[in-house]
Amino acid sequence: MLVLFEIKHHISLKPFNTFSIDVTTNSFVEVNTVQELKEVLSQNKEEILIIGGGSNILFTQDFSGLVIKNSIKGIDVIFENENEIILNVGAGENWHDFVMFCVENNYAGIENLSLIPGTVGASPMQNIGAYGVEVKDVILNVEALKISDLSIHQFSNSACEFDYRSSIFKTTEKGKYFITAVQFKLSKKPAINSSYGAIEDELKSLGVFKPSIKDISKAVINIRKSKLPDPKEIGNSGSFFKNPVVDLNKKNELLAKYPSMPYYPQKNGTFKLAAGWLIETLGWKGKRIENYGVHEKQALVLVNYGGASGSQIYNLSEEIISTIRKSFGIELEREVNIL
Repeated sequence: MLVLFEIKHHISLKPFNTFSIDVTTNSFVEVNTVQELKEVLSQNKEEILIIGGGSNILFTQDFSGLVIKNSIKGIDVIFENENEIILNVGAGENWHDFVMFCVENNYAGIENLSLIPGTVGASPMQNIGAYGVEVKDVILNVEALKISDLSIHQFSNSACEFDYRSSIFKTTEKGKYFITAVQFKLSKKPAINSSYGAIEDELKSLGVFKPSIKDISKAVINIRKSKLPDPKEIGNSGSFFKNPVVDLNKKNELLAKYPSMPYYPQKNGTFKLAAGWLIETLGWKGKRIENYGVHEKQALVLVNYGGASGSQIYNLSEEIISTIRKSFGIELEREVNIL
């Protein structure tokens, strides 16, 4: 049988994580098809780590097992009528490239998620979201290979148990499956979502008053570029912390002390707070320690200016979490996976 994949040994993972942390892995392989994946797993005897775009991971040490890079590509039409389209998308597709494909074809539903780093396969795992939209709203089905027996499973939207920046693939089934494809149900008759103030303001600055999904995407891209560092220039993983969710009593307690604190009511009666505001209020925004720190324009983003270790960035996040706990009585959670 023709073997198309190549397992490499003792290589640096610096090119494969957006924090640009220079750690090594014992073994590394890139898979382009489900069949290649099955062959790799059937031969493997090491601990495995699956990566896509490497945009949601912080390495604090070398990895002693096998890193499998998901490069399974393809965008196929499963169903289409005059109102909607269902696309089956390879999990190794670049997320932003897929969003741009949809925007160009007027397939609506994910334009607000433009310029989010990572791959399609990571989108359901993390239930990525931005500017009033979560990817769970358009996911129909997730295809995943069970690592223990190489069987293929289909997870419906409800079976994915989506939650805020979470899914079954980060909770009860963490590490048990390799996502191979995601099916998205998108609309051909766009319902424009510009409810977040930043989008409305950006559209006005662009002179757009009846926006298309292209306009929404452009506005989101402009906003993200103005606030977030490009990982190609400064190592980072985007938002490092989740926005905390509190009950009514906690929200009112904090508002009494901090009347200007932003908060966002949730459907279940809780309130989402802005982690960035909490961090900035305590003076962390723009703080630099040697060659790492907190980004000057966005307090949610921790950055590696070059040569920092993952442990240094992790320790910085620990210090931030500690000060938030002491000052606000809130436990910040990391959005980034720590290894």
